Amino acid sequence: MIDIGSNSVRIVVYEGPARAPAVIFNEKVAAGLGRGLAVDGRIAPEDAERGLVALRRYALLAKHMDVKDVQCVATAAVRDAVNGPEFIQAAAEAGLAIRLLSGEEEAEAAGYGVLAAIPEAHGIAVDLGGGSLELAEVSEGKVGRRASFPLGVLRLPALRKDGDQAFERAIRKMLRAAGWPDGLTGQPLYLVGGSWRALSRLDLELTRDPLAVLDQHTLPRSALRRLIRASKRLSFEELRAIPGMASNRAASLPDAAALLAALVNILDVPEMTVSSSGLREGLLYQALDAETRAQDPLIVAAEFEGRRLARFAPHGRAIAEWIAPLFDDEAPADSRVRLAASLLSDVAWSANPDFRAERGTEIGLHGNWRSIDIPGRILLARALYAGFGGADAEFPVMGTLVSPERLARARQWGLAIRLAQRLTGGVEAPLKASGVALVDGKLKLCLDAGWHHLAGESVERRLRVLAHALDAKPELVLL
Repeated sequence: MIDIGSNSVRIVVYEGPARAPAVIFNEKVAAGLGRGLAVDGRIAPEDAERGLVALRRYALLAKHMDVKDVQCVATAAVRDAVNGPEFIQAAAEAGLAIRLLSGEEEAEAAGYGVLAAIPEAHGIAVDLGGGSLELAEVSEGKVGRRASFPLGVLRLPALRKDGDQAFERAIRKMLRAAGWPDGLTGQPLYLVGGSWRALSRLDLELTRDPLAVLDQHTLPRSALRRLIRASKRLSFEELRAIPGMASNRAASLPDAAALLAALVNILDVPEMTVSSSGLREGLLYQALDAETRAQDPLIVAAEFEGRRLARFAPHGRAIAEWIAPLFDDEAPADSRVRLAASLLSDVAWSANPDFRAERGTEIGLHGNWRSIDIPGRILLARALYAGFGGADAEFPVMGTLVSPERLARARQWGLAIRLAQRLTGGVEAPLKASGVALVDGKLKLCLDAGWHHLAGESVERRLRVLAHALDAKPELVLL
């Protein structure tokens, strides 16, 4: 997909399952097509040329990558510019058919982008681009009211020249004219767009968060005060030095922070959650049938990754079912993460044996997962760390992000998965001739007749380790 925004022109190439597509190529050029709109309502010639150079490159790359479905969309800058049609015609000469999104279509796509990654989202998706701001109500898997406003970061400096109070009054007036926030106060915001992500990077830096993952990073309302102070106090060079902070985002941080503060006041927002899934993902999600939309994106992605990296035919679901009797008292949310860990139980075997546990941890913490919060990532990583033989004392400390009890449970998942993998040698058939159960304080490993030879020293050792973690006594039962 090629996305022609007001700040940047970007290409993203996806592969894999439709419900959880994996990014295999991602490139952007900060063309700044929307810069000239505040001056004379036109895309400046030098910005247009820079954007077109990028589009010609992207069209050529997509052709030779054998991309089957090339979608090209344009948003506020091209939509609002007097010479927008000329830009579209020039892009067509490069072989690209541009779909020009209306403001409402842009808002709707952003809303569905949030729902694609956070199906349970209930609140307002807020997509801040270079030329416009989109609001979309999201609830129960659907997008409700939506609107677009000329409040992109490239337009904010002119609107803020009379001070923040006048700025907030102007925004309140715009929203009221469009029927907002009528009935929509007191709900969380889901932040979409590079400027919001830049603010969140600043928050992660200020709080020294032990797991600096942007997706589903939550900011309480109280975080705004420190963000506004920091965006004013820190120099451009200090902001630019924050890991992952682009120069153009660093420059616009004070404006983005002021806009977010105004929205939080007007909409009486209790908290904000970052969504790394937005317009592009929303457009892909809108094209799916109802059955595919209903799939769990975390499980779909874990199954795809597990299949891609498995030594033999993947059987993560069979492992999940095999160890399930040991964990029948846990919450559904934790069972879901346990299933994801089982699906990923073979992903680190190609690594150097000394670093398999670290590879598993990295995949769990920093994998491109959707629909999983920060505690969920930590639990997934803890299970994979134990599953690949990591020394317990060396698992990264995550402060107070997850309770010790839940971390201990995730370790038990990993040890159970590790027992299953050792017993079976990484293939599925032995699972059907065996089982595990907790009975009267004993962890029983049962082997059917004809399969007794699966037992051995290494299996019994892993059985003992798991039994100790479960506060039980190990018992091998030969049926």
